[in-house]
Amino acid sequence: MNDKWIEFAIRIQSIAQAGLQYGKDKYDRERYEELRQIAAEMLSLKTDVPVNKIFDLFCNESGYQTPKVDTRAAVFVDGKILLVHENNGTWSLPGGWCDVDQSVASNTEKEVQEEAGLTVKSEKIIAVQDWRKHNVVNYVYGVVKVFVLCRLQGGKFEKNIETTEIGFFDKENLPVNLAVEKCTREQVFMCFDSYEDPSIATLFD
Repeated sequence: MNDKWIEFAIRIQSIAQAGLQYGKDKYDRERYEELRQIAAEMLSLKTDVPVNKIFDLFCNESGYQTPKVDTRAAVFVDGKILLVHENNGTWSLPGGWCDVDQSVASNTEKEVQEEAGLTVKSEKIIAVQDWRKHNVVNYVYGVVKVFVLCRLQGGKFEKNIETTEIGFFDKENLPVNLAVEKCTREQVFMCFDSYEDPSIATLFD
């Protein structure tokens, strides 16, 4: 979905949402609603997803539009990094959307517990990245990705609704089928670099 027309639609939707939040004139609000509809139709034409579904997913928020926060945990044992095997067959660093009642640290720890069955302690932010600069984009809103170095405390894997197994991998033997919208090979290497050299400063876009 890395496409300039999709970027235009996202910007139009964002402007329309802000206008609906702050606009007072009823005629202006009608125009913002129309802009929102146009943005949804543009995305529908580019993705073959029905307009009503696009509208439900893309135009369902109020207030000033801001990026969503995704946290990813880097957990190492004996120099190998933890990856979880998703139900769709891809591998990823454990993580997910930051819940409204969680901090970055607590959400990262929660996601590892849910997806890998392991208890960890968040210790350092490795990087804060705009995923449009690093990942395959498959959502129509901005995402800020936070990579967190974690220390393993205990636990064991239990099969769940999101993942089927876990594994620890070294640099030379990473799975080929990474979930690149969640973490790329370069981002996993970035986690290795931070683990191997604690003096490396937090990276951010």
